[in-house]
Amino acid sequence: AMDYDRNKALLLELQRAAGTGNDRCADCGDPDPEWASYKLGIFICLNCSGIHRNLPEISRVKSLRLDFWETNLIEFMRNHGNLWAKAKYEAKVPPYYYIPKSRDCMVLRQQWIRAKYERGEFLDTGVCQDPCSAGSREGCLWKLGKGRRQFQKRQFLLSAREGVMKYYNKESKGPKAVISIETLNAMFQVEKIGHSHGLQITYITDGQTRNLFVYHESGKEIVDWFNAIRAARYHYLRTTFPNVPEPELIPRITRNFVQEGYMEKTGPKQKEAFKVRWFCLDSQERNLIYFKNPLDAFAQGQVFIGRRDEGYEVRDDLPEKVWVKKKKPVIILVTPVREFVFICENDRQQREWMDALNGVITQL
Repeated sequence: AMDYDRNKALLLELQRAAGTGNDRCADCGDPDPEWASYKLGIFICLNCSGIHRNLPEISRVKSLRLDFWETNLIEFMRNHGNLWAKAKYEAKVPPYYYIPKSRDCMVLRQQWIRAKYERGEFLDTGVCQDPCSAGSREGCLWKLGKGRRQFQKRQFLLSAREGVMKYYNKESKGPKAVISIETLNAMFQVEKIGHSHGLQITYITDGQTRNLFVYHESGKEIVDWFNAIRAARYHYLRTTFPNVPEPELIPRITRNFVQEGYMEKTGPKQKEAFKVRWFCLDSQERNLIYFKNPLDAFAQGQVFIGRRDEGYEVRDDLPEKVWVKKKKPVIILVTPVREFVFICENDRQQREWMDALNGVITQL
């Protein structure tokens, strides 16, 4: 019992020790990790510990507080730790590779952990792939077809060198679409697509936002596709903007919507009936895009959101001439051209949307 308490105290001391990196999860960066892999010598959070538990050949986990720690294991943890592991297992992470955070979907976190410890993809021995070759890939993905009814297997081809992504229908000789890497974006959308490997690809065609919804049965394959798209985008950005510093470039490779969900909107005269629409807020492009359904290929419209000093603002009071039947919270998006009126389902949703829209208005 004495050993138990003493070792637990030593372990918690190690977890908090300055200069070790042990105070954040070694894999997703979550603060105050409560678990550890005594085979790798790292401190990890509860979520990541579940992934490590499925890799018994390379990792074994225990709880810092609930399990008994032998003295030799404490010594092992002291001689290793998160910064040590980072230097070893993340020595050669390419700048375009997406490093997941705790809020990211399971497949991203799973494949990051497997890539590091199981496949040793970023060890110092590994040759760092140049983004041009890493941004070239071909293979099949399941793509949501017309009418949003079913997924069909489609051949995809990505070429950073040509600056395009293409996909092919079985029937067509040439590509069904040729997508410029310039406007290409990809984000994981697990809930929306209803698949744990669901990926949403967006691009601009004829001035319109176009969505493709895809997945692959293999978690590794879909994450490899995602990082290949990122490599192609990185190559494009590096070539197009050679003088932009790397820390400014990385966030522009791919992006998630800052807010998504249903709201109701009325027309420009503000007398039209309110209709339910699915809204996506893209802070990088400063666009509020809306669709009839979340899985639609094309947007019904979009609203550009400029800065406050350009006459943009968000309010929560109704214009006098607008009458709303339901007593639900509203948002008024004021632009130099017109005022957009939206109805939210509840106060929380209204607050989230207002914060997100204000975030875009106040960003430079």
